[in-house]
Amino acid sequence: MKATGIVRRIDDLGRVVVPKEIRRTLRIREGDPLEIYTDREGEIILKKYSPMGDLSQFAGQYAKILAETTGYLVCISDRDHMIAACGGGKKSYEDQPVSRELEKLMEERKTLLNHEGDRNYIPVTANDTEHHTSQVIATIITHGDAVGSVIIMSGDRKMQEAEKQMAMTAAGFLGSQMEQ
Repeated sequence: MKATGIVRRIDDLGRVVVPKEIRRTLRIREGDPLEIYTDREGEIILKKYSPMGDLSQFAGQYAKILAETTGYLVCISDRDHMIAACGGGKKSYEDQPVSRELEKLMEERKTLLNHEGDRNYIPVTANDTEHHTSQVIATIITHGDAVGSVIIMSGDRKMQEAEKQMAMTAAGFLGSQMEQ
């Protein structure tokens, strides 16, 4: 565990304020759910909760089938990082944090079909250096909240409306699985 040197007191209602610097670093926003754990040494551990985390194995299988069927690179993210990546070039995306641009797109609940060079073309991870001919991004929504995204990328072919519909279908399906 990393020491921050920041001390906070518990108020009379049992609340403690997580410092702004830590919230910014860990991308914790107002309203984000946190899991609370304790360990044997009596430490309290707060972990940002990802509803998509419960579906990560299922999302991985879905991404694998979609990648095998289409021949494209398929990634599935939660609000903070990639939880699944399948297809050519997946190693560059596995467990990577999402970019600020992708985070904003999810907040706006948008679906995009972009081609390299388009004004709206966005990096999908914070360290994205890969170049793709096309990308489709569909936001996963469950219970009215944006919880992640389905991303399909092509290195050599220009994607069309059919790929956009596939991503939207995958996002809708994953969102509905979380509502059950």
